[in-house]
Amino acid sequence: MNKCHFIFDKNKKSQLLKKRLKNINKYSIKKCNTIVVAGGDGFMLRNLKKFYNFQKPFYGINCGSVGFLMNKNQKIYLLSKKIAKANKFTINPIEVKITNSKKKIFKMIAINEISLLRQSKQTANLQIKVNQKSLVKELVSDGVLVSTPAGSTAYNLSVNGPILSLDSRKIALTPISPFRPRRWKGKLISDRSKIIINNLQNKKRPISAVADNNEIRNIKKIEVKVNKKIKINLLFNKGSSLIKKIKEEQKKIN
Repeated sequence: MNKCHFIFDKNKKSQLLKKRLKNINKYSIKKCNTIVVAGGDGFMLRNLKKFYNFQKPFYGINCGSVGFLMNKNQKIYLLSKKIAKANKFTINPIEVKITNSKKKIFKMIAINEISLLRQSKQTANLQIKVNQKSLVKELVSDGVLVSTPAGSTAYNLSVNGPILSLDSRKIALTPISPFRPRRWKGKLISDRSKIIINNLQNKKRPISAVADNNEIRNIKKIEVKVNKKIKINLLFNKGSSLIKKIKEEQKKIN
């Protein structure tokens, strides 16, 4: 039997769904066996990071626009059957250690990507290392992002980054509007690697770091790696898996 805990966004579609589900039994997050999130991808990302420690699978209902991490908003009487027959997909987030210009340290995770963006009219000057080895001595650009396979069709794709399959064991390192090296298009990195990005001119050319939807400003250094110990389970209706959605996006650009 599905014991669901429901989380609704404040938008109109989510609130209408909440009214339609008023007669369905609801359980606390501790007693449930499935966390149902009604909203868009951004709302799902916030709740994945907020509640992954409960080690319950997440089933998303799309009440937003794209809904890449979500399932279709279907008829209420089918919901329980859909959840029971759903396929489970496990993803690992990237773990980020951020040091700002005042040497304060922040730690967070990102499901989709961590992006470094210039804060002013001046371009960012970044040094990139992989496993302590220099990859790019000086990247002059609007920024750079590190994307997981699950997030490779989001911001990463919009800046011409590669789409990664879930079993690729890779993460994408993609520059944003690179000026020098002008022809550098990024690199695929093993998901067992550690990426270190330094801001070479943190006072003159400040940058911010955005982990999905959490922003830290005035960054001096970040360290990025995939955390294999954190396993986040997403449920998708049969015939509409995360793998299938990624393949559909790959076909669109080929």
